[in-house]
Amino acid sequence: MSKITEQEALDYHIGGKIGINIKTACESAKDLSMAYSPGVAIPCIEIEKDNELAYKYTNKSNLVAVITNSTSILGLGSISPVAGKPVMEGKSVLFKKFADIDSYDIEIDETNIDAFVEIARAISPTFGGINLEDIKAPECFDIETKLQNAVDIPVMHDDQHGTAIITSAGLINALEISGKNIADIKIVVLGAGAAGTACAKMYKTLGAKNIIMVDSKGVIYKGREEFDAHKGYFAVDTKDRSLADAMKGADMFLGLSRAGLLTPDMIKSMNKNPIVFALANPTPEILPEVATAVRDDIIMGTGRSDYPNQVNNVLGFPFIFRGALDVRAKKITENMKMAAALALAKLAKERVPDYIKSAYGGKEFSFGKDYIIPKPFDKRALVSVASAVAKAAVDDGVARVKDFDIKAYIKSLEDKIK
Repeated sequence: MSKITEQEALDYHIGGKIGINIKTACESAKDLSMAYSPGVAIPCIEIEKDNELAYKYTNKSNLVAVITNSTSILGLGSISPVAGKPVMEGKSVLFKKFADIDSYDIEIDETNIDAFVEIARAISPTFGGINLEDIKAPECFDIETKLQNAVDIPVMHDDQHGTAIITSAGLINALEISGKNIADIKIVVLGAGAAGTACAKMYKTLGAKNIIMVDSKGVIYKGREEFDAHKGYFAVDTKDRSLADAMKGADMFLGLSRAGLLTPDMIKSMNKNPIVFALANPTPEILPEVATAVRDDIIMGTGRSDYPNQVNNVLGFPFIFRGALDVRAKKITENMKMAAALALAKLAKERVPDYIKSAYGGKEFSFGKDYIIPKPFDKRALVSVASAVAKAAVDDGVARVKDFDIKAYIKSLEDKIK
């Protein structure tokens, strides 16, 4: 991963990172009449008769809102709404780059849950989906639930579910390599915020039965009083009180916290073939070289591109929304999220194309301890994930499209990446 200077970063962002292109001709007087008055009245009348026609006659079918109040921006914490705009623009860049989805970034100066939800609901007719971003916990949980209940388009808080989907894919493959069953393993999650909570819930859906959640005050156990209802969901009967206690005999560690909190001694105390996803950015809870120095049987992932098994949400959200938009889904269900995770896990087992090897200096990749998650630039993820999500939406009855042809849809996605 090449280093950048502050000036290079500032220069890159001058003028913003996204814009608007005209898709139809506007070169003649007739074109102008069709684009605006009087021709524009015709589709307006048709959409008034049937609101679903907005998907046909406007950009609603390929438009996502990236919405934040900037209360939990990257590693910056709570900053002003407009100060978070570069991040939201960046999210729009990724939507376009990886899934050809148009998006607008919307920064809302509101921290009250109900007021925020009402603002987002009021503008929702414009969009085919809403990506909530960088909203702090626990407010983000209620905002996502209330907003999804108030609108008939997909809503997803990517900080929660994107991380859950990618780490679930990695966990599925790591368990296969280590020969373990998820129902039998002990999982320790350090960080009980939006991402940690969503990951733990998804692991439960996968079949996990023993999850120890740890926050800044220690293990969340039954009888401890200092936590909200969202954390209370994970309270368990255990004698473990500290992270060090919880790590003894653990099979998996998921870190969504701060650099340096996981020690070599904690790694040593884990069960054989430990799985460690240390995702604090830019510096993980423990560096891979430090962890592997004490355990040569470890399967490890981080959030960084300069180490194996990068957990990068770009493998999820563009393709999840691509699939949801293409079947005009009303929401993103748990089955749709799981379908995305399973598709990514399966993709990691397929032969890696030469163009990916070239992007990483000719490095060879094959399914194993150092390759349990596909690379972010794997174009096939569009086909694998979007088609799986679209099918799950149809199966769950939340898609508006009629007579969905999965084979034809896969073919159309494959044509996009040629």
